[in-house]
Amino acid sequence: MITITNKSSKRLSEAKRIGTGLAFILFPMIFVFAFAVHPGLLNPHMLSDEEVVLRMHHNALLTFGHVLVFFDAALLVVVTLRLMRMLERGSAAWAGFIGAAVAILGAVSLGAEKGAECLTMSAIDTLPENLFGQMMPGLVAIVSKQGWMILVWGVVLMAVGLTIQAIGLLTTHAIPRWQSVLLLIGIWLLGGPDGFEIVNLAGSILLAVALVPLGVWILRKKEAG
Repeated sequence: MITITNKSSKRLSEAKRIGTGLAFILFPMIFVFAFAVHPGLLNPHMLSDEEVVLRMHHNALLTFGHVLVFFDAALLVVVTLRLMRMLERGSAAWAGFIGAAVAILGAVSLGAEKGAECLTMSAIDTLPENLFGQMMPGLVAIVSKQGWMILVWGVVLMAVGLTIQAIGLLTTHAIPRWQSVLLLIGIWLLGGPDGFEIVNLAGSILLAVALVPLGVWILRKKEAG
């Protein structure tokens, strides 16, 4: 019985390690894909709320990218909790804990924002064009974050939380300094306004350069931890 239990525990630990490593790789790469498929990427300019809605209308690839970001919120939870573990044995343990708590609140907001926008849009895209036009005021209200939609501005907490952890990583040298710096810069570049996705894409690439090597390192480890 003890042998069976130990084997089961070992398999579970292995599954957690592999899942965590994949989360570090997929989390930034999903952002890279999602921002890369935006139209007009090389022609950055401010968009009105109506233009944001029309850009998503019947754009299956863009909607797919947004849906992936919706699920990316869950991967962020895995990433920030693993960063917390990397900091919990050093002088920045509180930075790891507080950063994770704040980033998870940001992840909830990220999921809510993309759920409200891309899932709602995909449903309305099934309507005839004349009915879509009648729905435009409601879609603009969603995109412009009217009413309780204002809560999705909490997505900025994702950047705040990861910033706290990045500073902790930087001061404790838990990971190479260059990775901490790229994480710190990249997470804030994700917040570019609609129409300037080239900035978001640059931030996503920096995040990938910082986090993917960590994911590969976790996958190559023989033991979970």
